[in-house]
Amino acid sequence: MDFSNANTQLWAMFIWAGVIAVLLLVANILTRKIAFVRKSLIPVAALAGFLLLILRSVGWLNVPMVLLEMVTYHGIALGFIALTLRTTKEGTGGMFAFKAGALIVSTYLVQAIIGLLISAILFYTVLPDFFPAAGILLPMAFGQGPGQANNVGSSYEAMGFAGGRSFALSLAAVGYLVACLVGIWYTRRVIRRRNLSPADQPLVSGSVTVDAFQDRNEVPVSESVDRLSMQVALILVTYLLTFLATRAIAGLVSSAAPGFANMFVPLLWGFNFITGSLMAMAVKAVLTGLRRSGAMTRQYQNNYLLNRLSGLAFDLMIVAGIASINIADMRGLWLPFLLMALTGGAATYWYLKKLTPILAPGFADESFVAMYGMLTGTISSGILPLRQIDPEFKTPAADQLVVGSGTGILFGAPILILISLAPTSQGMLWLTIGFCAVYLALLLVFLLGRKLLRKAK
Repeated sequence: MDFSNANTQLWAMFIWAGVIAVLLLVANILTRKIAFVRKSLIPVAALAGFLLLILRSVGWLNVPMVLLEMVTYHGIALGFIALTLRTTKEGTGGMFAFKAGALIVSTYLVQAIIGLLISAILFYTVLPDFFPAAGILLPMAFGQGPGQANNVGSSYEAMGFAGGRSFALSLAAVGYLVACLVGIWYTRRVIRRRNLSPADQPLVSGSVTVDAFQDRNEVPVSESVDRLSMQVALILVTYLLTFLATRAIAGLVSSAAPGFANMFVPLLWGFNFITGSLMAMAVKAVLTGLRRSGAMTRQYQNNYLLNRLSGLAFDLMIVAGIASINIADMRGLWLPFLLMALTGGAATYWYLKKLTPILAPGFADESFVAMYGMLTGTISSGILPLRQIDPEFKTPAADQLVVGSGTGILFGAPILILISLAPTSQGMLWLTIGFCAVYLALLLVFLLGRKLLRKAK
């Protein structure tokens, strides 16, 4: 085998991984040393992504697009698997987790309705060549981030939406800016209102709360296998099971209903992070069952390391997702892009500002700033502003993001069907908008039903 630089297959992945690592370090230095960058609260990974996008756009770095798309695709799945494998705290399961998930998905639906109405109106008036179902990319970009924006945008591009992938990734990128700007403004208001002294909290590049490094009955550090190796093994085994399950389901659907498979199978592979999260729930349930039965005496998951691994996966996903935007593809799409970004950000603010005081009494500000940051960016852009007003995570706001992301997968399953059906016809487009409105009403009944009934009595 040739081990020299002539063997591009051997060295390419590590060379470009090194380039991304250098940009992450540069972005971290800029965040620490330049005041206005530090005060912007923009995640280090997002800043590194913008730097790589600029360098790629001017032709200084010719990063392979296939590599960027691959990192974005796998990063979201591996990150969600790591999050889902975490052991949950007391009091953050049950109804708390389901209501957090319902709040997240109901916000997706608000964004979907807003986005679809904008794209439909533009299609019927000033942009007759516009892809009418493009609006559903708004919750994918704002709510899910670059990973899912990349997947659904690529699917729509294959269905005839010219520039769909870059449109979706651009929405995801501007979502970070919205999250950061609103996060700065809102947290400063809270600090003034509470007469707090804004402590110089260290910025973290991660995804969830800070936990104890070792829980009771965990594998000790002195064990022959490294604890980090065990976490990586759990994640990779779960991803292997995800691949096998997805391939099996795709094969069954293709043999049973070939016509339906043409639409369903690409969507199944595109949403592999959902299958991965469900598989991680199954793996966690098996491990919990083995411990309760006494067949297994140790807890193999370590929340601290799983948090760090999910943070790594999401950081790489963010860098690659933003960097893979093709600015040239945005020609003719700036009007819908700006309308969706501005209206989506405002609607998300209004909706969460109405619901968080009701659903999170006692920590409404913390819940709002964390949820808004996540539902316009990612978990990390929700955690960063939260640290300014709740640096020790004494409120359940951070846990609300984590457990809600898990249960939100269950509530969000019907949206997957809508994503594939909305572009098929104009009638189906309006049916999708109607279904989103009905489903939103049902989730609001679930979230507010008891409180509204109590108020009526």
